[in-house]
Amino acid sequence: MHIHANQSICATSGQCAESVPEVFVERDEDGVVVVREPHPPARLWQQVRGAAWRCPVAAITVTESLES
Repeated sequence: MHIHANQSICATSGQCAESVPEVFVERDEDGVVVVREPHPPARLWQQVRGAAWRCPVAAITVTESLES
């Protein structure tokens, strides 16, 4: 699994950082999402998928692959 966040469309809602703080964090200066762990461990995959699904502007992209 690979995670990408489109910072230019981030709505700064903070839902992703609240739900999976091991993977997402908000920038202090503006609240925009930062991916702190682009290749999260398998134990977090379900939470990451949920965070991407709940993003109000679809700024989070999850790419699934066999290599992850």
